[in-house]
Amino acid sequence: MQLQPSEVTSILKKEIEGLETTASTESVGQVLQVGDGVARVYGLDDCMMSELLEFSGGVMGMALNLEDDNVGAVLLGDASKVKEGDVVKTTGRVISVPTGMQMVGRVVDALGRPVDGKGAIQAAESDYLPIEQAAPNVIERQPVSEPMQTGIKAIDSMIPIGRGQRELIIGDRQTGKTALILDSILNQKRTGGGDPNHPDQVICIYVAIGQKQSTVVDFARRLEEGGAMPYTIVVNASASEEASMQFIAPYTGTTMAERLRDEGRHLLIAYDDLTKQANAYRQVMLLLRRPPGREAFPGDIFNLHSRLLERSAKVSDGAPKLNPRYKKGGGSLTALPVVETQEGDVSAYIPTNVISITDGQIFLEGDLFYSGVRPAVNVGISVSRVGGAAQTPAMKKVAGGLRINLAQYRELEAFAQFGSDLDKSTQEALTRGARLVELLKQGQYRPLANAAQVVAIFAGTSGALDDVPLDKIAEFEKGFVEFLMDTRAVVMEELNGAKCKWTDEIRDQVKAGLTEFKAQFAAAAAE
Repeated sequence: MQLQPSEVTSILKKEIEGLETTASTESVGQVLQVGDGVARVYGLDDCMMSELLEFSGGVMGMALNLEDDNVGAVLLGDASKVKEGDVVKTTGRVISVPTGMQMVGRVVDALGRPVDGKGAIQAAESDYLPIEQAAPNVIERQPVSEPMQTGIKAIDSMIPIGRGQRELIIGDRQTGKTALILDSILNQKRTGGGDPNHPDQVICIYVAIGQKQSTVVDFARRLEEGGAMPYTIVVNASASEEASMQFIAPYTGTTMAERLRDEGRHLLIAYDDLTKQANAYRQVMLLLRRPPGREAFPGDIFNLHSRLLERSAKVSDGAPKLNPRYKKGGGSLTALPVVETQEGDVSAYIPTNVISITDGQIFLEGDLFYSGVRPAVNVGISVSRVGGAAQTPAMKKVAGGLRINLAQYRELEAFAQFGSDLDKSTQEALTRGARLVELLKQGQYRPLANAAQVVAIFAGTSGALDDVPLDKIAEFEKGFVEFLMDTRAVVMEELNGAKCKWTDEIRDQVKAGLTEFKAQFAAAAAE
């Protein structure tokens, strides 16, 4: 086949006319040194702090040290794929993760990638938000005023948590810290029936940091069984993952929460636990040659946790007028950070840091846990600094003297061991205290509705349980709540309302029910 020169010319002319050229510049560097999940890169002159870097082999990294002649980066993937001399490119964006309702009901890693085998998550470019964002300022917030109920009697009565609060859960290992979080998440099903699209449904986020994979799988299974997984996101940075993934995981979870909070939703986020995050951050910073401080932690370890927890807030109703970031006002983000102590030492470095950042703490004591008091809440040093304003009026009225009664009981219990001649008032205080301790015990995975808690605590504080045998308290409580649900369903429904007051009429009805049930219970016990 012969081609004419004129044909070739016309073809070339068409191609040249249709040619579109665009010039693009890329900032490219070279790996100087790599090891222990950290790389030093030369040549990235315009690199930003926390910028996402792309290494050859598909491994991503995050720039953390911007020095005169090199950039220190942590690798967010398999470090064995990165070699000295490899090419590194800047991406032009700070590390970002996908957000939105499509994340709810999924288990993801610290970069928002699904790890639950349920397929890819469809996220648009606009759904990607940076993991570090500014916390709401003072004008964009409002005081804590709504209850965030955990379903746990000891907490909702004496250490109440409000929406937008940060309440620390602190205690030694194996004292029930994660169980407390699990029950709190299960209890949120009451807010919107477990439907994530219901506007009142509290969305929950559980950030697992440095835990065994088997522990996280068990946690997710419990959520599935309790019907809580549809409104929960699990962010997993397990012990087998790089230290860099463990230290960014809480920020990932918070960004996912903030997106929904800024759309007017209520969220509960649990960081389990920040001690492991601090250890991972220390590891990364020492490898980057940052100078160590107390307990070898870097100087900004306080800022690591304060800038994370300051992002939890109750957003003002008028926030959208002040800042276009907020699509709808009135949303909230409640944080339950966990810190592990050694031998109950709350005066160590990380515990004191996080105690000073949060709005109160729930201290779980090993001795109480092993003596059968579960949840093992130490009422003496546990406190909620802002949650009292958010407690339901009925609970506030009924549980008013509970803490004092328990404190008196603890004092007298120690004193009573030394002598047997006790006066009548001391014996009464010991009797009442023992029954209140028994009443506040609660089985795992069984969070209670507000009405059930209020009537049970009323039975204890009113003295009605003083003549009930100690080993029958749990049975009495269960039967009493069921009895009221059958005979006084309207009152119980009313008590479940967040604004319900403990009126004389409600008290008289509950008191009458208590008298009736007590007579039945005594008759059944006598048979």
